[in-house]
Amino acid sequence: MEFGLALMALAIAVAVILAACAISASVRVVSKPLVREPFLSGMTPSEHAVSRYHVRWYTVAVLFLAFDMEMVFMYPWVLVVGRMGAGAVVEMFTFLAVLFAAVVYAWREGAFRWS
Repeated sequence: MEFGLALMALAIAVAVILAACAISASVRVVSKPLVREPFLSGMTPSEHAVSRYHVRWYTVAVLFLAFDMEMVFMYPWVLVVGRMGAGAVVEMFTFLAVLFAAVVYAWREGAFRWS
């Protein structure tokens, strides 16, 4: 019975999950709240909440991730730049140059136009 405790933990986990599913199934509301009730600050919805997004928003998301990753990499760089010396400064400005080139490319392609 080497796996007795592991099997007992697995059985408890499955029981908890099944109990949570049973409780949620017993207390749920069986209506379509997205169709009848307003959302977005009380305004009447003009489309379903799970509708597709325009492809323009994917470009915006990628640009946001590019700038977000810039900050993620700059914070630890600031902490160790004093110990690493000039090599770290060159690497960071190379990274920023690549990001700047991506922004210039996105600008040229019209990613920042909202028409």
